[in-house]
This record gives sequence, structure tokens and C-alpha cells, in this order.
Amino acid sequence: MKRWVVSSICFALTLSGAFHTNAADESSVDKAREALTKQDEDADSAKQLEEVFQAAEKNYSLLKRGKMSLTYGFDYSYFGDQRLDIDVVEGRFRNFDITPSAQHTFTNSFSFDYGLLDNLTLSTRVPLVAKYDTQSELNATEFGDISLTTRWQPFAYVPGKPSYTVFGTFKSKTGVSPYEIDVNRQLSTGSGYYSFSVGGSFSKVLDPVIIFSSVSLSYPLKEEELNQVRGGTVLTEVEPANSLSLSAGFSYALSYDVSLSVSSQFSYSDETILRFRGGIESVVQDQVSSLMSFALGIRVSDTKIINTSVGFGLTEDSPDVTMGVSIPINIAGLKEE
Repeated sequence: MKRWVVSSICFALTLSGAFHTNAADESSVDKAREALTKQDEDADSAKQLEEVFQAAEKNYSLLKRGKMSLTYGFDYSYFGDQRLDIDVVEGRFRNFDITPSAQHTFTNSFSFDYGLLDNLTLSTRVPLVAKYDTQSELNATEFGDISLTTRWQPFAYVPGKPSYTVFGTFKSKTGVSPYEIDVNRQLSTGSGYYSFSVGGSFSKVLDPVIIFSSVSLSYPLKEEELNQVRGGTVLTEVEPANSLSLSAGFSYALSYDVSLSVSSQFSYSDETILRFRGGIESVVQDQVSSLMSFALGIRVSDTKIINTSVGFGLTEDSPDVTMGVSIPINIAGLKEE
């Protein structure tokens, strides 16, 4: 029971901050509109959570040396918002309007794991992202950001004792960048910058319950030499926010074939700085996001467990709803003995 319950926790920890810009120069109509409106190309909380919690994926299922596994995952997130459109002329408001908007994101992903050593696993994740925005009626289907992860258990597992895992992730910018598109005609499928994250996790078996927690820190790299038109000016440089994430929860074995996991996630991101031509800066204030998620693991065969999950945002900067499913794939040459 302990072994497969541990594997079912992983999906409970896999999830996907809405930015409200504060422009330094509000002297023109375009800059005022941009400062007070949530932009499609800015990172939202669903993407923020996906980035900061991706590193916690599968921390409790290291493979034995030489073993390989392939997993298919499907995730959906919905983010609803109110867009504020306003014109400012000579210091006075004109054409004030509030428009509801919603963005749907569907992610199909394949994750490949390889056990380099008994306590060292290498992983890669390749996502295919489909997005639809109800306000602009735009859609996009492209690859997302491919990531590489290393997970290491410094101490051998001892029954009754806590288990610790250290992990590090490199995320590429293979997806469509939000800083290189026509914001009026396109949607992004990636973050637009490289990032590194490191962290650690803890789990302990208290049969039939397993408790777990994780912490990670993400450090993105600055993007320079941009040339994107936004409103009445041109974006030339972006300094993405650093992020700190925490998660904790438990998994309970309802039977030998069913387990239930409950977890909560917390994410804090500091300021993002957007620099425009002419020395103008726009600062995206720090954000706090939090989710509560529930996952159900069902054994469908001796070697296969299907995990499903649903999550709910607890703060304004969190996605309203997230849903997902994870299915292991057994193919010749990859199937575990």
C-alpha cells in the first residue's frame, strides 16, 4: 500500500500571478490604458503557479538505476478577470469601462524519467499548450516551455523515518514568448525567458497516511534586446520576478486500490520590471497566490495508477479552477519490471 500511495502524491503537487501594471509615466492615453489593464501577454497566476510548482513534481518516486518511465498528463486551468479600460485626457477620466474576460488553458504533456542512479533521477517534460481568450477571441496552439529536472535523495529510505529529496530544474523558453508577439493578434504559450529553480521536499509514512511538504525558489534570467510594441511605446527589456513556493499536504489510502490526497500551495513573487524605449519603466507589484487541491489515485492494474485532481484558487491572483489527469504509459523498452 505504501509504495503506490507515495506515487499518487506526485500529481497532487503538480499545478499550474496575475500582474497589475503600474506605469511610471501616465501622461498619455496609451500609457494610462496599459497601466490599468491586465494584458494578455503578461504572465498570469496560472502560469506563475505552474512555474513555481513544477519543480515539486514526482519528488517521491525516484526510479532505480537504469529504469525508465513515460507519463502523459493533461491539465486545464481557468482564469476569470475584470479588465479596466480608461482614457485620461488632461488629467480627467473619459470612456470608463469594465469588461469581463476569461482565459482557458489546456496543456498536454509528456514526461520522461530515467534513473541514472538508485538515488538520482533525470527528467524532461515536453508540453503542448492550447489557449483561448474569450474577450479577444484569440487562440493559440504551440509547444510550451520544455524543462529538465534532476532529483536526488541524499539518504537511503528507512521505513518509519522521513524521506528527503533535493531537486533542481532548468526551464527553457521554447514556447511562444509573450514579449515577441503582436499583442492584438496573438497569445503566448511560454514564459519568454529562461529560469532555474532549486528546492527540497520531505515525506513521512504514517500508514495509512503519508504527509509531505516542499519548498522551492525560482530565479529567472533577464530578457534584453526586445522590440515589442505595447500601447504607445516599445518594450525593450524585462526583469522577471523571483518566486518562492511552499506546499504541504497528506495522502490517505482509502483501500488498496484508491487513495485521496489533499494539499495546499502558496507562492510569493517579487516585482517584475518592464523597461520601455525612452527610459520609461513599468513595475508589476509583488504577488501572492494560493491554491487548495484534491487528487484521487485509482489503481487500474498491478503496475498502473491513474491520478485525477481538481484545485481551487484561494486568492485574487490565483486561477479560479484547475483540473488534471496523469496516466503512466508502458511501451516496449520502457516498461518497468
